[in-house]
Amino acid sequence: MSRTFKIRLIVFQGCCFLFTLFWFAGVSPATAADAGAIVQGAINYLREDTSESVAHMTIHRPDWERTLTIKAWTKGQSDSLFRIIAPPKDKGNGTLKKGKEMWIFNPKINRVIKLPPSMMSQSWQGSDFSNNDLAKSDTVIDDYTHTLIGEETHDGKKVYVIQSIPKPDAPVVWGMQKLKIREDFILLREEFYDEDRQPVKVLTMEKIGMIGGKLYPLQWRMAKADEKDEYTRIDYESIKFNVDLPPHMFTISNLKNPGR
Repeated sequence: MSRTFKIRLIVFQGCCFLFTLFWFAGVSPATAADAGAIVQGAINYLREDTSESVAHMTIHRPDWERTLTIKAWTKGQSDSLFRIIAPPKDKGNGTLKKGKEMWIFNPKINRVIKLPPSMMSQSWQGSDFSNNDLAKSDTVIDDYTHTLIGEETHDGKKVYVIQSIPKPDAPVVWGMQKLKIREDFILLREEFYDEDRQPVKVLTMEKIGMIGGKLYPLQWRMAKADEKDEYTRIDYESIKFNVDLPPHMFTISNLKNPGR
């Protein structure tokens, strides 16, 4: 047996072994290699090139509950602007994320404050969403390595279960994430784990319906893993995709003085 033939036989046997592993796991080799592309597709589907939306955020605690109405604009995967439009006592508070930088505006003190990167993981307006969660930015795409670990079904559609592990030295908070993404790129669930791989909180996407010309999760619910009666729910009132946004939309000037 020639050396060349032996090498080809070893390669062939190795490929057969990998195919067998994927087969018994219920995962095709081509799909496994595309886990990163599935995550990228899900984030793209949530935001498109641009978006403009109005949503109601309800922060629920065992002894109290408050609701904010938010108007939001996004561009690409890294630029976002959120402005509270109700209730009156919170109206005008805004948050701008541009690239890796973030600013907040408080109209009561008429001041813009730049947040350090470490505060991207901090609570937004006292909710269970962090600044980065609300923006649904490119962090999960760029800073994690994705692996397909299983498949499920939802409403007759295939659902990919993906495990995301931080890349070495990536500036992230979570030690691991698990995502469930439907074959039409609708994100159904995102689980967040600490450095010891213990669950911290869970985001579920519910009430999938038509809005903005496509199927979309109309309700987002973020809850701590160990708290049954504490959660934050976002209910979308309206959303438009691929809208024309003015050049000054994602600027500090517009954050502080909208419409000028």
